[in-house]
Amino acid sequence: MDRRLSIVGGGLAGSEAAWQAAERGIDVALYEMRPRQMTPAHQTGALAELVCSNSLGAQQLDRALGLLKEELRRLGSLLIACAEETALPAGRALAVGREAFGELVTRRVEAHPRITRLAEEVTALPEGPAVVATGPLTSPALAAAIAAFAGQEHLYFYDAMAPIVTAESVNMAVAYRAARFGHGGEDYINCPLNPEEYERFVDALLAAEQAPRHDWEHEDPRFFEGCLPVEEIARRGREALIFGPLRPVGLRDPRTGRWPHAVVQLRQDDLAGRLYNLVGFQTNLRWGEQERVFRLIPGLERAEFVRFGQMHRNTFVHSPALLRPTLQSAARDDLFFAGQITGSEGYVGSIATGLLAGLNAARHLRGEPLLVLPPTTMLGALVQYLTTPGRADFQPMKANFRLLTLLEDAPKRKMERHRAYAERALAELDALLSPPPVGGEERGR
Repeated sequence: MDRRLSIVGGGLAGSEAAWQAAERGIDVALYEMRPRQMTPAHQTGALAELVCSNSLGAQQLDRALGLLKEELRRLGSLLIACAEETALPAGRALAVGREAFGELVTRRVEAHPRITRLAEEVTALPEGPAVVATGPLTSPALAAAIAAFAGQEHLYFYDAMAPIVTAESVNMAVAYRAARFGHGGEDYINCPLNPEEYERFVDALLAAEQAPRHDWEHEDPRFFEGCLPVEEIARRGREALIFGPLRPVGLRDPRTGRWPHAVVQLRQDDLAGRLYNLVGFQTNLRWGEQERVFRLIPGLERAEFVRFGQMHRNTFVHSPALLRPTLQSAARDDLFFAGQITGSEGYVGSIATGLLAGLNAARHLRGEPLLVLPPTTMLGALVQYLTTPGRADFQPMKANFRLLTLLEDAPKRKMERHRAYAERALAELDALLSPPPVGGEERGR
């Protein structure tokens, strides 16, 4: 059997899929149109470029993303390993140096002897074995080809990026360093607001001018709830930001000994510690308005913006009607989908589906049984959500404990309950990946 695989898209999912297939003896052609043709959000030609936050979320096993990352470690994820090698201080979260992470993934993938990177735009579905991992910014031509293949209209939502400022431009006479409840020491820069400053900021935010949506202006925007523009949150109520990205809980101001009324957190964005992003400040304000409004935040009066926030359209398919639990097309055995185009939301979810798609594409080419992870694992539960037929109201989903198969007699306390789910998930994953007994059935990889 021909053991060549095309992977379309060099983002998180495509890079992970390429690595997993190549590690299993498959020759991979990895198509990534950047830098020859850029997207509205990307800025470089690096593989696995992070265009929004630089955080891959919580590390603790009692958090959904923490459990999913641990499952990926045990499954041999390249990108999780690269993230840990380029990690930045971020409390109990895994944040990375944005450029260093992309450069490391690029070096590792391009150095693999079985992977050939091709800087070409793919405008039609490949005819041979393939993984489509083009992500939420799939080019119009390929998006149309996927829609024609699927026999359905694409769904979509709007996503946004947060601005980045230089560390030296933050007024540390006003801001202070701390992590929530002390977990992580001084990993974040915090800009506190008193009630008057908060009200002035909300007024300016609500009155600020939006950037045009260009060719999307005729469409009604639908936002992903997990990544709302900060101005959209403010429209939901004057106190909404205090319960969202400006939540002050656990961030004691060393000058007063108390939690501030509201607080804007800045998280380190590069290895050198020269750049910080505004946590939760995805926005679609005009660039000039971002400077004017965000400089009302105490500590950012003279902020130097090296990247402004912006909004872009994210595209995804109706996976329950299109995909099997192997991430294989229901209509074509040699075609797999991975990443955010499947509706798996977030960086770690993209890596995870890329890993499973690459692994299963390799198994398909080798004539081996494909792997379906049990819904007691976080990855298995996420894929089950994505691929269970009959879900007419399908929307993108991040990993969360509510997706897991119920655990009988689970502890009532949330943290203990989540730990029990995590222990079960990892025990079952380890059993699945363990070598089969002599003469027994094949298991795991």
